[in-house]
Amino acid sequence: MSRFASRIATALLGVSLLCGVADAQQPAADVEKGTFLLTIFLKHDQSKPLEQINAQLRQQGFYKAFPPPGIEVVSWYVMMGIGQVVTLRVPADRLREVNRAVETTAWGGYRTEFYPTYDYKKIAEETRKKAQTQDSAPQ
Repeated sequence: MSRFASRIATALLGVSLLCGVADAQQPAADVEKGTFLLTIFLKHDQSKPLEQINAQLRQQGFYKAFPPPGIEVVSWYVMMGIGQVVTLRVPADRLREVNRAVETTAWGGYRTEFYPTYDYKKIAEETRKKAQTQDSAPQ
């Protein structure tokens, strides 16, 4: 199995696990809609100058094809020294479409990594608040 196929299999396993614990880790609305968060690292090919990378991405149609129409961009950041980090909300039945958009338009300009993701902020805040309350309680 190729490294990329292995990562996609891992992502799908992660998605199925996330759906199983949705009440603890992912907004119920996402699960009900059949969506999940997918974070993609678009790592710059540092053997090429930025203008060359951008020219290749334009030539391959990256800016027209990614993300595919109807796929929600949750966040898109530049990570200095690495490249770009994009988090998408993806309907499970459209994962292949997102993958193909990356394969056909991003490769060569970027090396890519995919990670199923979930929003942990609310849980972390609640856990921290609970811990602070317990620490301040008389013993």
